Amino acid sequence: MSRKDGLRSTPRSSNIGHHDRAQSNGDSERNMWSSMLDSVASGKKLPEKNLIILGGNPSTQKDFIETLAAENTPKKPQHRYKRKPPIANDFALGYTYQDVLDTDHEDLLARLSLYLLAEPSPAFASLVKPLLTSRTIPESLIVILLDWIEPWRWIRQLRDWIRFLRGITPDLSDDAQESAEETMKEWQQHKRGRSYHDVGGGTGSTESNVVIPLSQGEWDEPLGLPLCVVCHRADKIDALETQHGWREEDFDFVLQFLRTVLMKHGSSLIYTSVSAPNSLPTLIHSSLGIQSLLKKQTLKHNIIDRDKILIPPNWDSWGKILVLREGFDVEGISKGWSNETLLTSTSETAKIDDKSDETSNSTAESPAAKGTVLQIYEENIRDPRKARESGKSKSGIAGVEVEAPNMQAFLGTQSEIMERLKREEDDAAAAAQEKEKAGKASSQTDSHYTQRYTSTAADGGPVSDHIGRVEFNMGGIQVNADEMLQRLKNREGKDKPRSETQTPNPQTPSKAGGDHKAQNEQLANFFSSLMTKNRSSSPLSRKTDEDG
Repeated sequence: MSRKDGLRSTPRSSNIGHHDRAQSNGDSERNMWSSMLDSVASGKKLPEKNLIILGGNPSTQKDFIETLAAENTPKKPQHRYKRKPPIANDFALGYTYQDVLDTDHEDLLARLSLYLLAEPSPAFASLVKPLLTSRTIPESLIVILLDWIEPWRWIRQLRDWIRFLRGITPDLSDDAQESAEETMKEWQQHKRGRSYHDVGGGTGSTESNVVIPLSQGEWDEPLGLPLCVVCHRADKIDALETQHGWREEDFDFVLQFLRTVLMKHGSSLIYTSVSAPNSLPTLIHSSLGIQSLLKKQTLKHNIIDRDKILIPPNWDSWGKILVLREGFDVEGISKGWSNETLLTSTSETAKIDDKSDETSNSTAESPAAKGTVLQIYEENIRDPRKARESGKSKSGIAGVEVEAPNMQAFLGTQSEIMERLKREEDDAAAAAQEKEKAGKASSQTDSHYTQRYTSTAADGGPVSDHIGRVEFNMGGIQVNADEMLQRLKNREGKDKPRSETQTPNPQTPSKAGGDHKAQNEQLANFFSSLMTKNRSSSPLSRKTDEDG
C-alpha cells in the first residue's frame, strides 16, 4: 500500500514543480514589461513648472499671458494646439496652463502652470500656501505684475506684495523652508557663477563659472523664492509724456528706484507691451530652467530704451544705478526700503509717517531722511488726479491736464469773446474821434479868444475900461496911445478912398501912397506894442489873467 502510495505521489509532485516554474516565469515577464513601461513613461513625462502671478487685474493678467505665449504659438497649429486653455481669473486665485514648445514647435519642453492673484489680502494667504512645498519651490517663480497706466502706485503695490509673501513664509513646513533656503543659495551662488548670457544651461568657459561676491545692497532680504517684476503695457509711456507732462528725469527716477529696491530681493526687472516683441518668454523660461534643445537663446540687459528695459537677475549694482542719473540717493533708498517692508500694522505705519514728518522739518543730508521711501516716491511721481485737486503737477508747476469742453459750449464762448472785443474796438475808435474833435474845438476857441482879446484891447473895449488910459512920455510930451491909434485909423480911412478913386499911372507907380501906408502900419504896430507891454506889466492885468 505504501509503495503504491509512493508511486502515485511522484507524478503529483512533478506537476506542482512545473506549475511553480510557469508562475515564476509569468511574474518575471510582467515585472519586465512594467519596468519598461515605467521607464518609457518617466522619459515622456514633462517637467512641471509653476508661475505665481501677483498683481494686476483680469485684463492685465490676460495680456501678460498672451505676451508670454507669443513664442509658443506655432505658425501652423496642429490639432492638439488649436484650442487655447481657458483663463479663470475672475475670482480669488485664478489658474491656467501653457505648454512650452521648442523652437520648431514640435516638441514639448515643459508644462507651465500659472496661478493668478490680484489682491494682496491676508485672507488669500491660505490659497497660496499649498502651492509652496519642498517639491514645488525649486520649480516656481514669483512674478509681480505692475501696470504703466498707474506708475505712481508701483512702490505701494510692491511693498504690499512683499509683506504678503513674508507673511506666508513663516507658516510653511520645515521641509519647505529648507527648500527655500537652498533655492536662494543656488540663485546667489550657482546661477551667479553662470553667465547671464548662457540661457541654454551650458557649462560655459572657466571664467563664467567663477563665483563673484555679492555687491553692496544685493540679496540683503531674500524672500525664499525667485522673483521677477514685470512692468506691463509699456506702450503707455508716450501718453505719460504727452498728457501728464513726464520728462526724462521722471522715467530715470522710476527706473533707479525700482532697481534699488529689487536688488535687495535678487529680483529681475523687465518692461513689456503686447504690441512690441520683447524678451519676456526668454527671461521667464531661463528663470525656471526651461532649456531649448535646438537653439541657444541669449538674454542681454537693456537700460537704454525706456520702453524695453531688461535687468537680468544678479546683474545690477549701485554703481550701474548711479550711472543712469546723478543725484539719486541709492544708499538711503535701500535702507529706507528695509524699514518700509518690515511694517505690518497700521499703527506702526502711522508712527513712521509721524516720525518722517518731524525729520522733514529739520535739515538732512540724505533725501531718504526727509520721509519714508513711499513718501519720497509719491512726492516725485504724483497722481495726476491729486495734482489737479491741489492745482499743481508732480513737478510743482501748474498741471497740464485740461478737460475739453463741449464743442457747442466752446464755440458759444468764443463768439461772446469776439463780440466783446469788437465792442471794445468800436468804443476805442469813438473815443479817439471825440478826442480829436475836442482838440480841434479847443484850438479854435483859443485862437478866437486870442483874436477877440487883441481886437478888444486895440478898440478900447472892456479891458480898456478896467485898465484906463494908456499914456507915455514922448520927447517931454505926454501922449495918449489910444488917441494916437484912433487918429492913425481915421487918417488911413480918409486916405484910402482917395487912393482908390485916383487912377494910377501904369508906367510910374505911386510911391507916395505906398510910403504913407507903410508909415501908418509902422506907427500902428509901434503903439500896439507899447499898449500890450504896458498892460501886461500892470498889476491889474496880471490879476485879470489869474482870474481868467
